[in-house]
Amino acid sequence: MTEVNGLRMHYRRAGEGPPVVLLHGWPQTSHCWHRVLGGLAATHTVLAPDLRGYGLTDKPRGGYAKRTMAADVAALADQLGFDRVSVIGHDRGGRVGHRWALDRPAQVERLAVLDIAPTREMWKRLDTEVGQAYWHWLFHLQPDLPELLAGQNIAAYLGYFYERWTYQRQGLSPESVAEYVRAFSAPGALRAGFDDYRASFPDDAADDDADFAAGKRLEMPVLALWGANGLLGKLPTLDIWREYAKNVTGQAIPECGHFLPEEQPELVLEQLRTFLGE
Repeated sequence: MTEVNGLRMHYRRAGEGPPVVLLHGWPQTSHCWHRVLGGLAATHTVLAPDLRGYGLTDKPRGGYAKRTMAADVAALADQLGFDRVSVIGHDRGGRVGHRWALDRPAQVERLAVLDIAPTREMWKRLDTEVGQAYWHWLFHLQPDLPELLAGQNIAAYLGYFYERWTYQRQGLSPESVAEYVRAFSAPGALRAGFDDYRASFPDDAADDDADFAAGKRLEMPVLALWGANGLLGKLPTLDIWREYAKNVTGQAIPECGHFLPEEQPELVLEQLRTFLGE
């Protein structure tokens, strides 16, 4: 635990070598990396923080714009003495990583994004098929209502996503699910996770639109991985990312849903090791 950007941030650290920062998504915590962290730590210093509002990190009432959340993890890297890091982000953590790389390109050597397309692009593609899969984005934007309804049975609400978003369902063990439910049952945790989504408008949208209009693109190598059996498997994910970054590689992970590091850890680890070792 350390203090950065005015909040106490919990993080896991393992290994020695070039630094890699792992950023989790919703509805998870840094625990989501438990099946790949050891493999990466064999050759790298691995930092896996709980993002603002998640896990054991503080859950303030504000600061969930991706620009601020990226500043949190950038400050963590600075405080630990790392001038330049590789960043791997899954789900919401990938969006934080994308913003980190846009705002501080000198600090981010490489960026891997797991099972996401850029937020701006997903809003543009919100047709019937995408809307059916991403309905929770609109629900979580609403003030108070998600807390009221989901808070009645947190385990059942989160369990809906663990069930619907997985292909290799055994990848999310009962112990891991119990850990996530425990984390989101802590005071303020459910609200903070929804605040992460609520920051999409106007803050994140304004920042994303301004950068895109200015022609700002990622210059560092970008690796995009996604589950072949999830929604992104139906979208031209690499082509989408190539509109936002100049050096993109990647592929679908076979027989995999949304939770790549837990559903297919060996395949994901192989891809990440190759990317980090280039």
